[in-house]
This record gives sequence, structure tokens and C-alpha cells, in this order.
Amino acid sequence: MFSSILIANRGEIACRVMRTARRMGIRCIAVYSDADARALHVSMADEALRIGPAAARESYLSIDAIIDAARRSGAQAIHPGYGFLSENAALAEACAAAGLVFVGPPASAIRAMGDKAASKALMDRAGVPLVPGYHGDDQDGATLQKEADRIGYPVLIKASAGGGGKGMRIVARAEEFAAALAGCQREAASAFGDARVLLEKYLERPRHIEMQVFADTQGNCVHLFERDCSVQRRHQKVLEEAPAPGMRNARRTPMADAAIAAARAIGYVGAGTVEFIVDAAGKFHFMEMNTRLQVEHPVTEMITGVDLVEWQLRVAAGEPMPLPQGRINAHGHAIEARIYAEDPDRGFLPATGRITALVTPAASNHVRIDTGVRSGDEISPWYDPMIAKLVVWDTDRPAALARLRTALSEFHVAGPATNIDFLARVANSAAFSKADLDTGLIERNREELFPDEEALPLHALALATLAQSCALERATLDRAQGSADPHSPWSLSDGWRTDGNDGDRHVSYEFSAGEQSVTVDVFHGNAGYVLEIGGTSHRLSGHSDADGWTEAQVDGEHFSGRVVLGRGHEGGSVDVFHNARRIRMRLQDPMHRDMADEAVGGSLSAPMPGRVTAVLVAQGAAVTKGTPLLVMEAMKMEHTISAHADGRVAAIHFKVGDQVSEGVELISLDIAEPAVPKA
Repeated sequence: MFSSILIANRGEIACRVMRTARRMGIRCIAVYSDADARALHVSMADEALRIGPAAARESYLSIDAIIDAARRSGAQAIHPGYGFLSENAALAEACAAAGLVFVGPPASAIRAMGDKAASKALMDRAGVPLVPGYHGDDQDGATLQKEADRIGYPVLIKASAGGGGKGMRIVARAEEFAAALAGCQREAASAFGDARVLLEKYLERPRHIEMQVFADTQGNCVHLFERDCSVQRRHQKVLEEAPAPGMRNARRTPMADAAIAAARAIGYVGAGTVEFIVDAAGKFHFMEMNTRLQVEHPVTEMITGVDLVEWQLRVAAGEPMPLPQGRINAHGHAIEARIYAEDPDRGFLPATGRITALVTPAASNHVRIDTGVRSGDEISPWYDPMIAKLVVWDTDRPAALARLRTALSEFHVAGPATNIDFLARVANSAAFSKADLDTGLIERNREELFPDEEALPLHALALATLAQSCALERATLDRAQGSADPHSPWSLSDGWRTDGNDGDRHVSYEFSAGEQSVTVDVFHGNAGYVLEIGGTSHRLSGHSDADGWTEAQVDGEHFSGRVVLGRGHEGGSVDVFHNARRIRMRLQDPMHRDMADEAVGGSLSAPMPGRVTAVLVAQGAAVTKGTPLLVMEAMKMEHTISAHADGRVAAIHFKVGDQVSEGVELISLDIAEPAVPKA
């Protein structure tokens, strides 16, 4: 067994590999970019080496930097994790050339499956059923359009060298094909350095089911059952579970046989996943093989009791597979929820910012949390915005689902937007509850999963007000105690004003969320607080401690929650966790009002930090509302900036390749004057 390994990755997967390696007595070496100098995986490692600046292409995707770090640290092997260089044949070859062991399959297997078009041809020859499509070398736009017309719409465009939902578009009509193709090619070239695409018939209401396979150097190859990964957004997985609901051995056996045949056909070694798309009739079709550990591997570990990273390390060290097929059994049911910093209500737009609080459910035999961040860490625009993977297990699916719902209600992340409330809505939805699964589940149930914005609840406003008021009083007391004259009225800069009528002190708070803004006038007298909200009075009492845990009574009703107060240049963020929900608000600072209104001013701003990848209009061009103007890439996904009104492009402030900050003006429009009706 190795005495030391280098993990050529970051975040959650780097921490996860280290946990197993440490248990096995293996020394762990981390690598980091400038953006990750204080990251959790760096502090966990026995040694950590800088490999470059924040940009992934100059750090985590630099094979030379990875190999140099391994040499300098004395590592014997390199574990690539997933993403980045995990499916890069050149890294496997560079390891061999440097006398290092690559913890993964041979370069030949990576190449065989890394090109999706070539892999489909290989599977076709092996007799594995494929979805009708085009996998040819001719990448001319006219040829691809012709092939799409032949296949029939809807058609799926996929990056040939891709994965993780990047470089993928569903095209419903022929006239949409050219624009979708251009977007796919841009995204594929940026993410994988390869703009080639393939085409497939888009199957209606398919399920995404994958088989975990494992092979050693002695010729043994097994499967470790399947995972259902059908619940997806933007072609990326949201919830995964094992085993697949409704799977019977009559269907499992041929699917597993096909997966093992695929692995054997390319001389596979290590952990791999063969992905299938299953149509409504239950017929499965080969999609691709991921020649690495999958993000969702914990659900397989939870039902089998196998540590796949330990198996990877043992097989890479030349040991035989720890268990034969006959001794690999599945018990119970596991579900994984991917917790991201993203805003589901804004098209799952990735979010950035500091995690001001992170409280997770207690880990147990039933609940597992894999994370690479801590409270106080920054979600940067440079990498994938995953915060954690929440994995639950129980004896059957209903029990596991109940545990998932409870665990999500106990998972509190304050700071950036997250998808936790959305995941809870999915977990509680009728479709997911009864396992009515397919890749369109989210879109098909939009009304249930994306409810209309509710008015800010009284309980949330009361908890936030109480927490803010108690925080002001603690701060005032601290200032007074630290003052040379603690009784001086000049030390009481707490924002409370004295009411001239009865001597009660009062302060006004303005809370906002989305388009809503609510003013809460708070009167503080001997009997506690009185809140004035929209002309209605409410009596408030209770206490909030320094950690935000808040007990309140409003008009005699008792309730509790946690409030996390943040500060920013426009005021303070307020995160209220109550009744298994997170209510995100801002406490507006009247000294820092936003003076610009994007819709009125005619400017279009960057929704988050990123890089401009395409400018689709010219200065002076006349545009209508909804016209795509510019494309930017952030957190490995493309975001199209469209005109919010009819008008003319007055100025384009950035060019392709420019890095932009959140909130900067990208394009200015001269808004067209509304037509005046004739008398």
C-alpha cells in the first residue's frame, strides 16, 4: 500500500479522499490555487502545495503543476477525484512517465470512453443498444443541422468530450438549432478544450439510471448495483438514490451485464460508472461511461457498506478486488441531495459570497455529510458552487425519504443563496414521494416546486426584529463598558430614538426580500417591544443570543428559530431559519440606498462574477425585449444576458474574454419610447 498520495483536486472530494486515506494510514498531500489558500482541504492535509493562480486552467487543470507538486512532496500516487483532470488520459500518461501511480483506469480506457462519439461506436459494435443519433466526425454546421432534421425533434446536442451537463442543449424546433449549436460549442470549448458535438434523439420522460462497476488488474470485474439520477436541473443531477425505485432483477441483470461488458471491452481498472437512459417502456440505452469516481458514489457506499475510495487505492496498489460479485449485497435505501450555492428562483443561477453560518444535521449511521467548506469560507466564482452532499440511509425508501426531509430542515446555511428549500420542496412533492421519476420531473412540476413569492411572514419579521434589537443592545453595552465614561449618553449610538409622547424608545427597520419591502417600527418600553407593521400593532417579547438562537412571543404565541445577521455595504443580510424554511431578507441601511434601477436606467448588469464568452449584438443595433445580447460564463455554466425592453444598443462595455465583476454594467440600452396611441 502507498505511504503517501497527492489529491489532485479541491473541495468536498479532496476532503472525502483524505478521510479514507487517513484511516488507512496514508499521508495526504493537497494542492491549492490562490483562491483556495485557506480552504478546508488544505488545512486537513499533512502537506499542501500551491500550484497556481485562481483560474482552473492555470492550476487544477495544469498537468505540469500537478506532477511537479507530486515530485516535490514525495507522493507515490495521484488520486484525481472527480472533475478537473479525473478523466484526462494525458494525466494518466504523465503519472506513468514520472514513476507515479494514477489512481484510476489506464489512459487507453479513458480515451476510449472520453470521446462520446467514439465510445458510442464502440458500444454499438459490442451490441449495447444506443439512442438514435449522429456521432460522426463532420462537424460542419450545415451537416449537423441536416442530421438533426433526419433524427427528428426534439434533439439533444451534447459535447463529445463533455460531462456534468456542460455543453448540452435540447432543441425543440429546427429554427432553434443553429443558436443552440453555437452555445454548445462555446461551452464545450471552454470547459473541455474541444468544441465537437454529437446529436441524439431526445427521449420523452426518460429515466437516468447508472451502474457502478469496479475492475482490478487481475481481470475481475463486478457491479455494485445501480443509482437513479433522474432528478436533474440544467442537465445536472440534483437528487440521486440507490437502488433505483422499481428496479427488478429482470431489468437489473441485463443492465449490469451490459455495464460489465462495456468495462471489459476497454480493459477497465478501478471505479467507473456506465450511464444508461431508460425509456418509458423500460428499454435501456447506453449514454456514456464516466471513467472516474462519481459525485453520487456515497449512495452506493451506504447500501453496500463498501468504501469505494479504499477499493480504488487497494486496486491501484496492485491488490485484488476486496469482494467477489457474490458477496456484494445491497441493504436498505439511500438518497443523496446536492446542496449548492445557487438560486433556484433565478434559473439556478450560481451564487457567490461568504458562508456566515453553517449548521448541519448530526452525522450518524443514517446521515452522512460530505463537505469541503466551513462557516466563514467564501463561495468564489472560480469553481463549482457545491457546499455539501447530504446522504441519508434507512431500511426502505419511505423511511429514507423521511430522514431526508428531516435532515434538510436541520441544514442551515446563511450567506449566499442555496437550493436547500428547493430540495425540501422536491423531497415533499407528490411525484418524488411516489417515485414518479424522469429527467423532466422538475420542469413538469414547476407549479408545485416554484410557488409564487409569499408575503414576508410575521414570525420571520418578529424573529429578525428581536435578533437585531438584542444585537444592538449587546453592542451598546459592550461600547459602554469599554468607554472611559460608560454612563455618557454619547456612547449609546444604538439607533434608538426617544418618543416625545410617552418616553418609549423606538427604531425603524426596513426589511426587504425580492420585490417586497416591509417597514417595522419597534417601540421599546418597560413591557417589552411593540411592533407596528402596516398599521397593525403586535406585542413582542423574548430573547436572542449571540449565536442567533431566538425565542419569541408575538401576541402570546410562542415560537423559535435561528437568525444570522450579516453586514454589507448596502445594509445587512438577515437569514431566518424557522419551520424548516430559510427566509432571506436584507435589513436596509438608509445611508446606502441603491440609486440605480436596472429596468429604468436601461443598463444590463452582470448577475455574478464571470467571463464574457460571446457578444451577440453590435453597438447601435435595434433590439426587442428578450433579444440575447451577451453570453457570460460563471462557475462553469453559460448565462445569457437578454434585453429587458425594446431599444437600441447604446454601448457595449466589455469584449469576449474579459473577466467581469458582479453588478458591473455590461451593456447600455437606449430604451424605446412607448408608442403614443393616435386620437
